[in-house]
Amino acid sequence: MLESLKKKVFEANILLPKYGLVTFTWGNVSEYDPETKLFVIKPSGVSYETMKPEDMVVMDLEGNRVEGELNPSSDTPTHLEIYKAWGDKVKGVVHTHSSYATSFAQAGRGIPCYGTTHADYFYGEIPCVRCLTKDEIEDAYEENTGHLIVNEFAAMSKDPVAVPAVLCKNHGVFAWGKDSMDAVHNSVVTEEVAKMALRCELINPDVKPAPQELQDKHYYRKHGANAYYGQKGSN
Repeated sequence: MLESLKKKVFEANILLPKYGLVTFTWGNVSEYDPETKLFVIKPSGVSYETMKPEDMVVMDLEGNRVEGELNPSSDTPTHLEIYKAWGDKVKGVVHTHSSYATSFAQAGRGIPCYGTTHADYFYGEIPCVRCLTKDEIEDAYEENTGHLIVNEFAAMSKDPVAVPAVLCKNHGVFAWGKDSMDAVHNSVVTEEVAKMALRCELINPDVKPAPQELQDKHYYRKHGANAYYGQKGSN
């Protein structure tokens, strides 16, 4: 079942160590197939060096393992809640503890948009959502992480397509996209803009976000009806 998707999700997971986003097994990638309403995700705690495409786990949106001998990632319920809420526009999800972005998450801070690299990919700040409450942590922690992300984006009126990443306070990073590869791409960019933001603040502690008109120019030249960045038919 979904053999080609398993291969794709495996290849997307292998990109995490390639781009320096994970240490040991600290990350996972999944992709949702709207036709079958199933998603494929990395197995829990399996080394990237030994992992194989057939190790990928197929899940349904009720949280049932449909195929696979290994346990799915412990973060599976978070991926599931994102697909349940945003599956019409989000088909890939990545979770990492990439060091620079996670440093912002541990500090409880979003990543401000200080320049055009950030603005090319994210419309405004990459937000940091609150820490879960004691009850939320003790009861269905990973599921509640998904609920928190979805609910906070709704409360902030943020479009998950325009802001394809979030920091979870005291935890780490979730990013998403139109498929697993796009989600990995957005995860890499999140880490890079976190590096730039931190260095920017070290160089100039009084730095302010880029002017809104510059942010708008860079975001909308790459996204939306009048986008003109790149070649026709390309990303």
